[in-house]
Order: sequence, then C-alpha cells, then structure tokens
Amino acid sequence: MLESRSHRWLARLSFLTAGVAGLLVLTVAGLRASLLLVLTGAIGTAAGLAAAWWFLTHRGLLRWLAGMVVVLAPLTVAVLFARANLIWVVVVFGLLWAGAVTAGRRALAVPGGDGAPEPVETSAPRSPYLIMNPRSGGGKVERFRLAERARALGARVFLLDGPAVDVAEVARQAIRDGADLLGVAGGDGTQALVAGIAAEHGVPFLVISAGTRNHFALDLGLDRENPAACLDALTDGVELRIDLGLIGDRTFVNNASFGAYAAIVRSPAYRDDKIGTTLDLLPQALTGFQDRLRLTVDGTTVAGPQAVLVSNNPYAADDIAGLGRRYRLDGGVLGVLAVTVRGAADAAGLISGRGRARSLTVRRTGQVVIESDGPEVPVGIDGESVSLPTPVRCSIRPGALRVRVPRTRPGVPETRPEMDWTRLRRLAMPGRRARPHPARVRNDHAGDGTIAV
Repeated sequence: MLESRSHRWLARLSFLTAGVAGLLVLTVAGLRASLLLVLTGAIGTAAGLAAAWWFLTHRGLLRWLAGMVVVLAPLTVAVLFARANLIWVVVVFGLLWAGAVTAGRRALAVPGGDGAPEPVETSAPRSPYLIMNPRSGGGKVERFRLAERARALGARVFLLDGPAVDVAEVARQAIRDGADLLGVAGGDGTQALVAGIAAEHGVPFLVISAGTRNHFALDLGLDRENPAACLDALTDGVELRIDLGLIGDRTFVNNASFGAYAAIVRSPAYRDDKIGTTLDLLPQALTGFQDRLRLTVDGTTVAGPQAVLVSNNPYAADDIAGLGRRYRLDGGVLGVLAVTVRGAADAAGLISGRGRARSLTVRRTGQVVIESDGPEVPVGIDGESVSLPTPVRCSIRPGALRVRVPRTRPGVPETRPEMDWTRLRRLAMPGRRARPHPARVRNDHAGDGTIAV
C-alpha cells in the first residue's frame, strides 16, 4: 500500500511540474508571446525534420542544401528566442518538463520488477569448449588474453584463424567429442550460430562480450567493457533460460532486419565505410519501389514498409530502431517493428512521436511472414547479411537456450515504462471514475451484475 501511495504522489508531482512549466511560459512571456513562442518552435522543428528527410532521401546538391536547413533551422529559432530574451524560459521549461517525464516514468514503473527469469544453480561444466574470433571487436581476444585465461580455467579453445572455417561444424564436433558447454567470444552472428547448436543438443551456452557492439551480452546483463569477466561463469556461474528466434531454419539471438538496413549492410563497401555507404544507399532504400515488402502478422498485412525489424523479444517501447536494449529475453514472443514512410510529413511525425500511429506498426506475436515482389529478399540476421527465398517465416522458440552467466555481473536495469499520460492521470486521481450516461442505463436488476442497455 505504501508503494502504491508513493507512485500516486509521483504521478501528481509529474502533473504539477508539467503545469508549472506551462505556467512559467504564460506568466513570463504572456499569452500572445507564448503562442508566438510555440508557433516559432513548431515551424523550426517541422522545417528541420522535413529537411532531414530530404537529406536522407536525396543525393548531390539537394542533399547538402537540406543539410544546411537542418543546421540553420534550430539556430534561427534560438536567435529569435534570444532577441526576445526568452532563452532562459526555454531552458527552464525544458528542465521542468524533463522532471515531469522522469517523475511520470517512475510512477508508472511496475513494483517488483518485470518478472525476469530467476537464475538456476547448476554444477560447473567439466569440459567447456570455447570458439574465439581473434579479429572480432578490434582484437579483444588478444588484448584481454581470453584464450590463455580460458585454458587456465580448463576450457578447450578453438581460434577462428581462417575465413573459410565452418563454425557450425566445429561446434557439432565439439559436442561429439564430449563438450558439455559451448561458448563464443565474437560477434553476435557467430553467437547466434553456435547458440542454435547448443540449444539443439541441450547444453549450456556461454557468451563472451568480445564483439564490436555486443547487443546480446548487453541484454543478458554481462560486462561489455571487460570480456574476461564473462569467463567467471566457468567456475562461479548460474543458468538462465531464454528464448531464441528462428528465421527459416536459422537461429537469431537479437533480430532479423528487412528493407533499408538489410540492403545497406549487404553492400561490400559497408564494412570499410559504414557512413559513406549508408548515405549513398539510403535514397534508394527509403524511396525505391523495387521488390516491395509485405508483412503479415496476426492476420493483418502491411504493404510497402521501407524497413521491418523482427526481434527475439521486443525492444523498449521508446526504441523504434532496435538500437537500444530488450529488458527481458524470456517473454516467449517476437517483437515486430515496421516503418512505412511516404514523405517528409510522415518522417517528421515518426521522429517527433506525434504521427507514429500512421507510420509505425508495432506488434508482439509468435510468428510473422515477410514477402517480397522478388524471388529473394536481403536480410540482416544479427548483423550478418544473407539472401533468403520468399516468403520468409520467423518464429520464436520459448525457453530454448540455457545460458550460463557469471554469478556477479552488471545485470539488466529496471524496465523503463512508456510515458502514458492517460494512465498517469488515472494513477494520480484514482477516485475519479467515468460514469455511464444516464440515458444509456435502463436497469441493473438482472442479478448477474450486467447493465442492460
């Protein structure tokens, strides 16, 4: 009861702070100036967002002119505010609004966590087998002496020295030779490949954060700064049961992406020049009409999305690009994000959040189908580019993978709830309930609690 009361007061604090922010603008600037302030900011924001869309979807002179507008639009707004001596009002308003959102998120947070899986005590592996990529993460295997440390702990280590190594066969042979744990120090693509084999044979899997981005390690709550700390799981670890994604007959631990991102990472030039290649290919990826995608989820078809992201459990509610984190990996569902942008107005609404309902499809489901006009569709599977025949089916394998993690690790932070002002209002004023219209209520004498209308 005490906790619910504290959440109620946080909700009230959020509304109070938001009200003070609005009152500040009205009091200092006056009603007319306040409206002008809002209008100026809105026009500047709209111009900047529209120019950003043009920058991404055009090349040459038009791109750089749009880039100038992206830079000049906020500067022009700032100059106009400064001439009206309103810069300090904007700064204080921003701080108050940030405080209101922070209090609101804390009020909406679910007490007691989000039901993450409990670690299970299991005996230490007797014959662990670790596959390490010396080139991954800029040479982290060598820099942190991972192979030497693993061997000192009793693990067999296989180094991926050549580009033609069949990692899957290496892992299967290790199982045939008696390995009771498989592990990978490398990128998420290699992690996914070996994790699928570990799940297939029912042995635990060890993630060593020696890749570049280490998204899988992040969502497991592992130490991404010191991959050597992951080796502690060999001697003092616990197990978690998590889900695996399946695309065709291939496993993914993070996500499978279709459309714009998949087309970009498919380019041979992407590894050497990520920014330049992205800027060069984005216009065609975002506005081209070749091989249009069709997404079918829960009986509903979305035609023509520029990008589709299917993830092993959903990303955070405020992460529309899959660049953040998943707060749990055992929900038993796929996360689906599809972006359909038909012009600058849609792009502005998507970025600002006001038009996401029109441009963004968000689902949680057990299965999804992606089709294309062409016979094949490029797919980025945990960062690895492949082409798959259409239709492509993605599904979830709940609790398929046993992951061994160190007993002591950074962990996963508390889930950040989506800011929902309607829910927040109900929490702040629990006594106010919507009453049915008198004309609609005939009687309530049926004896079963129903209202006859």
